Amino acid sequence: MSKIILLPHGTAGDVLPYIWLGRQLVQRGHRVTMIWTESFQPAAERAGIHYVAMAGEGFEKLLRNPVLWQPHKGLQAGFAYAGECMADCLKACDASVQHDGGPALLVAPPINFAARLLREKHGLPLISLLIYPFAFISAHEICGGVLCASLLRRLPLFVRKIILSSVMPYDRFAMPHVRRNCQAHGVQPPRNLQRDWWLSPDGTLALFPEWYGKAQPDWPVNTLQWDFPLEDLAEEKAMSPELVTFLASGEKPVVFTPGTGNLHARKYFETALELCMRLGCRGVFVTRDLGQVPDPLPDTVLAVKYVPFSNWLEQSCVFVHHGGIGSLAQGFKAGVPQFVVFMGIDQPDNAERLERLGAGVGLDIRKFDVKRALPLLRRCLNDASIREKAAACARQLMENRPDVGALMEWLESRMKPSRFL
Repeated sequence: MSKIILLPHGTAGDVLPYIWLGRQLVQRGHRVTMIWTESFQPAAERAGIHYVAMAGEGFEKLLRNPVLWQPHKGLQAGFAYAGECMADCLKACDASVQHDGGPALLVAPPINFAARLLREKHGLPLISLLIYPFAFISAHEICGGVLCASLLRRLPLFVRKIILSSVMPYDRFAMPHVRRNCQAHGVQPPRNLQRDWWLSPDGTLALFPEWYGKAQPDWPVNTLQWDFPLEDLAEEKAMSPELVTFLASGEKPVVFTPGTGNLHARKYFETALELCMRLGCRGVFVTRDLGQVPDPLPDTVLAVKYVPFSNWLEQSCVFVHHGGIGSLAQGFKAGVPQFVVFMGIDQPDNAERLERLGAGVGLDIRKFDVKRALPLLRRCLNDASIREKAAACARQLMENRPDVGALMEWLESRMKPSRFL
């Protein structure tokens, strides 16, 4: 039995795959510790994971910053916070070691720079966990949402390689904090974060299927590609009686959500309500903050806080969401047409991939108004081809699930006794 420390970073869609992974490792007999913000502690502990909550309220402040939901500016803010929270994460790791010893393995996303510092300082094996293709910096496949993506795609491959290896547009927002923490811990800081520290040499785990994002020639050779974990706490959170009654009382609704972390969605829900009224369809609005929803709502629209989508999404007719990978995967599982209203980070790329699969449509949040969104939502409701492709994605996802045991063995092969004591 070995100790593994999981170091997620982000909102629910980023953290839930770690809870899923931790649950699998616990079932294999390992001791698993997770370190992140306090809000995920109950869910992790129900999965048998020891949880150490980071100090500070920086992440909540980040979520309340409207810049986070803007293209490119959101990545700038995200990199800045990733640097700022390093010290808190390192303190939490020290507390974990004091509790039950050093780990045999670290698992973290590339943007958790504290995890990479620990690897360099203590020689701990680190697995970089990527939950969407956008996190791979590939010259062979320029992802949607990359700066100047349309221009880069027209350039020869060798030029793309040069540009991507030399231009690091977001490094400067995190680098001062990285240097400061490296100096405090006696670690040589990297010259470039995305080139030198982005993916761990010890291994990369891609939690999305090949039919969604095909491996590229410039991905690391020690990459294991698995599948969507599909974790959404369905066993821990039941549907409310109000939602059960609403779903049973009429036609399948259109589901709208801007993402669990989005606290700036008043205009989004106003547009969603107008779309429901224009089309004469029922709707369910899902948000962490019900104060963002117009009040009063008609009887044909219900607003709820987060409810695990896997329990009820197949009872909807269209899923309108922000394009987070967790929501997208649940939409695939439910086999419903999806309408992605994307903002930044991986969301534009997820929208492009959805459209290539033929299972839905995408629209920039800055263009999400009734005039532009109405024909797209109507198409999702009425286009038989989209419905057929959505159903095909569901079959592809659920009929070809890979073996979890092979994934666990791959992780176990990379563990080694810890000197972090």
